[in-house]
Amino acid sequence: MKSMEKIVSLCKRRGYLFQSSEIYGGIQGFWDYGPLGVELKRNLKDAWWHDMISGHNELVKPESAPTPFEMVGLDSTIIMHPQVWKCSGHYDLFHDHMVDCRESKKRYRFDQIRGRWVEYQDKKVFVTTMAEAEQELEEVRRRGMKFFRLRNKDADKITVGDESLTLDKLDSTENVLAPDAKSLDTLTEPREFNLMFKTTLGALGGEDDTTFLRPETAQGIFVNFKNVLDSSRVGLPFGIGQVGKSFRNEITPRNFTFRSREFEQMEIEFFCHPDQSQQWYRYWRDRRLAWYKELGLSDESLIMREHHQEELAHYSVGTADIEYAFPFLPEGEYGELEGIAHRGDFDLRSHMEGKLDPSTRPMQVELGEDGKPKYRGSGRDLSYRDEATNEKFVPHVVEPSAGADRGALAFLCEAYTEDEAPDEKGKMQTRTVMKLHPRLAPIKAAVFPLVKKDGMPEVAHEIYGELKRHMNVFYDEKGAVGRRYRRQDEAGTPYCITVDTDTLTDRTVTIRDRDTLEQTRVKIDDVVADLRTRING
Repeated sequence: MKSMEKIVSLCKRRGYLFQSSEIYGGIQGFWDYGPLGVELKRNLKDAWWHDMISGHNELVKPESAPTPFEMVGLDSTIIMHPQVWKCSGHYDLFHDHMVDCRESKKRYRFDQIRGRWVEYQDKKVFVTTMAEAEQELEEVRRRGMKFFRLRNKDADKITVGDESLTLDKLDSTENVLAPDAKSLDTLTEPREFNLMFKTTLGALGGEDDTTFLRPETAQGIFVNFKNVLDSSRVGLPFGIGQVGKSFRNEITPRNFTFRSREFEQMEIEFFCHPDQSQQWYRYWRDRRLAWYKELGLSDESLIMREHHQEELAHYSVGTADIEYAFPFLPEGEYGELEGIAHRGDFDLRSHMEGKLDPSTRPMQVELGEDGKPKYRGSGRDLSYRDEATNEKFVPHVVEPSAGADRGALAFLCEAYTEDEAPDEKGKMQTRTVMKLHPRLAPIKAAVFPLVKKDGMPEVAHEIYGELKRHMNVFYDEKGAVGRRYRRQDEAGTPYCITVDTDTLTDRTVTIRDRDTLEQTRVKIDDVVADLRTRING
């Protein structure tokens, strides 16, 4: 199993990710992307945008799709009218369950506290910890011994359970030792905690001026459905894609960038006829899983998990999660990478008529005590008229919703590899290499002169300048060429171009492949085309 500790260390050392406001001690749940990290994340978003939106050919029916379809883009605001969040259900329903520890005064998300049963003599307690998965067993054992007041020499007198459980799987918290407590039964009953960040519009700051930072990008698409329909001449089926920031006031952000308070989403809202919605749901579910595999995530690390009925959101007809085996999770467990939801007509109807009542089937507008809609809709007609059949209906929606930050983290975890490669003297040495797909790699190629003389730097400058017009490349002439290779391997650079003595006579260079270590001679005039083929092939 890969070590999350090593991956986090590399991310800091090589400039992939930094703790936000680190010089002031950091701020939990917020992360900054360094010089390599910002390129990786941008490349991931660009790949998604090209493959899903701008590169889509609406004239051709993709394999397994019911029909051809159109795709367009949108960029909506982070702050929207407060009524958006009332009609969408976020104002009432967007919450997690939290517990407070009466002893430590700390707050935790109920379903994120993990622990194991620990037995000593005739007493059995559930010892919890917020440590990462790879430290969990050791930390539970340490805390269990401390609770029972045992010394190291008595370690074999306690029994630690094999099964790691979250707190929500227990019937009671009576025998629970909270993560930062010394006594049992210090946790309160779970309570609902709204995850939206409040903010204020205007200068007065009264209750009527309260609004929220968006917790998802989807609602910006729904409220613009009619605008896109009227301005773009698109017809059903079609999708609207958006990449943008979202904010959730997570109770216990943890696991590196997996659960953050500020994050970026890559979302599609795909509008279709109700009779075809199940087919489109299956199409997008399978297509999105295949996309991750095309960019390098392995079959062994990915699963597709259909939600059980009790897990479904209030709007959902069906939901599947693409999950990845992140190294911070216990072996055999997976974390959500992307959700594909069949949302039915909930969103468009809610923004037309008012917030729908999730307890009704079929869903009806939720009424207040006065018998009027609890949260009034816009009153705008968001239905669709099919010009060919003259049929009028509210489209159903399929939503593939991916996290750019979780995606970047998954690709970093997948890419981290330790193998052996010869150094400059031919001796085998352990090599740390980030085997990122060339489309995602922050630096596409590095250019080296073999030595800093004999005209080699001048030729290397020429090649570097030409490549820089087409892609992100790096120039390095410091140190032995073997060490330069190692630096680029650790940064994830897929190709290194070396100018040597032969270059000065035949105008060819060596292109070295990061993964296979194969070296190929290529004419200088062909380098740009050769790299483009390698990267996009």
